[in-house]
Amino acid sequence: MSENTNINVVPAQEEGSTKKSLNFIEEMVEKDLQEGKNGGRIQTRFPPEPNGYLHIGHAKAIALDFGIAKKYGGVCNLRMDDTNPQKEDTEYVEAIKRDIEWLGFKWGKLLYASDYFQQLWDLAVELIKEGKAYVDEQSAEEIARQKGTPTQAGQNSPYRDRPVEESLALFEQMNSGTMEPGKMVLRAKIDMASPNMHFRDPIMYRVLNMPHWRTGNKWNAYPMYDYTHGQCDYWEGVTHSLCTLEFVSHRPLYDLFVDWAKIAGGDDKPLDDNRPRQTEFNKLNLTHILLSKRNLLMLVKEGVVSGWDDPRMPTISGFRRRGYSPESIVKFIDKIGYTTFDALNEMALLESAAREDLNGRATRVSVVLNPVKLILTNYPEGQVEMMTAQNNPERPKDGTHEIAFSRELWIERDDFMEDAPKKFFRLGPGKEVRLKNGYIIKCPETNCCKKDADGNIVEIYAEYDPDTRSGLPGADRKIKGKTLHWVSCDHCVEAEVRNYDRLWLVENPRDEVAAYSKQQGKDRIDIDDMRKYLNPHSLEVVKAYGEQWLTNCKPLDYLQFQRIGYYNVDPESMPDHLVFNRTVGLKS
Repeated sequence: MSENTNINVVPAQEEGSTKKSLNFIEEMVEKDLQEGKNGGRIQTRFPPEPNGYLHIGHAKAIALDFGIAKKYGGVCNLRMDDTNPQKEDTEYVEAIKRDIEWLGFKWGKLLYASDYFQQLWDLAVELIKEGKAYVDEQSAEEIARQKGTPTQAGQNSPYRDRPVEESLALFEQMNSGTMEPGKMVLRAKIDMASPNMHFRDPIMYRVLNMPHWRTGNKWNAYPMYDYTHGQCDYWEGVTHSLCTLEFVSHRPLYDLFVDWAKIAGGDDKPLDDNRPRQTEFNKLNLTHILLSKRNLLMLVKEGVVSGWDDPRMPTISGFRRRGYSPESIVKFIDKIGYTTFDALNEMALLESAAREDLNGRATRVSVVLNPVKLILTNYPEGQVEMMTAQNNPERPKDGTHEIAFSRELWIERDDFMEDAPKKFFRLGPGKEVRLKNGYIIKCPETNCCKKDADGNIVEIYAEYDPDTRSGLPGADRKIKGKTLHWVSCDHCVEAEVRNYDRLWLVENPRDEVAAYSKQQGKDRIDIDDMRKYLNPHSLEVVKAYGEQWLTNCKPLDYLQFQRIGYYNVDPESMPDHLVFNRTVGLKS
């Protein structure tokens, strides 16, 4: 058992506090604690395979695994499920660690399934000796046919009853490096007629003949997930093995392998009180995203996106780069909760959670995305005033910063209309507006703009009212016009603004793309299938003008471009080349 077994359990709620309703997993954990199972300990684990970056679905599992341990005074270990060296990489290991820490969680121990390769091998040898496992020489196709169907019993392998010594010798050959991959496998001997297909002599080991990134060339035969997972949980002292609903049918096999490991290890404690208990919960499914790591890897390799952290990707690193805060993600997950049935949640719910969170933390700044020049004809040439801008009206403690005001300003092109309808409350002939943190201005009735040879407006003219500067008594004058944002033409910085939209055109790309691929007679989705459903306008890059204060920002800072949306500073941003990513708009 792990040394993590000595843990003091603390109450989930302090006496007299307002008690939040428990989800079904919390109810189970509290019941187990009351009954004294596992010696009153709580220990969980998060076991990702390092074959890609974590996505938003993993965030739900992380919040549960680490959250349960924290709430009940236990520990959650991080264990890399590194049993498939064909697809795994240290880059993914580091990304997983970074994402978990960014979400605000800390693991007890960093472990690897490969830490247990020798124990798993020794247990497999013991199971062969006990007549519970055998080496099979059938091909993968033969084994699949021989397993039968859910309504038809399988057929015993012709190698099922081979002598123990023969299986032991062949098992050693499987790890020799001289056996061709796919020629032999080690199978558990359970029940080929079982209604649970996972009990029909599942594969425990297969030959890969390739080095492992941690163990080198020591192993050529590697254990399968179903054989590995339960034993690692048991040996580590895990009390609650929490996983998603597709593992419901795997649970009996999980329990059986744990029982075999306990018996082989001489553990005679009561099984029900001293074992990891697998419990399943629903996945986090969101509209307009695809969560398969295989398909996400394809998008990266084919250059559809710039990398795993592309802000259009549903990876945790993608959400981080796009400007989501870890708090918004965790709060959203807590809000939708945990159940025993899958559902498809609207992406708009997560976006709404981001808006709510960012409203309280984002610094307000002025950035003009589609600029046109505004000239205040009665403002003194060469004069510059420093206007005070509040960093966040929701949090006065965040203070203020200054923004330069001058005769020539950039404003949004959409904020002026030459032939404005009656209910257009922005700039137009004879119309008044307030400039944010500045003055009330008014366009003349005639000759209020200048156009180029193609008829495009290049300059707008207005006069300012010097008695209406923000903070002065005249600032209270009521007008019908809206408040517009702006930046000084001579005191601004150019910026690259990346306006991201959803990557997928359809609500449920997983099912839509899979159905289309099947129609094309394909066994698996490929990049051509996916391209049909990709949004060609998922990224718009524009040159914008922003206030000079933006040069003080650091990568991943949270910003609100006033009247436009929430943005953050891209990691590629530099003081001489500012880059901002749109997180979400101000409204859905």
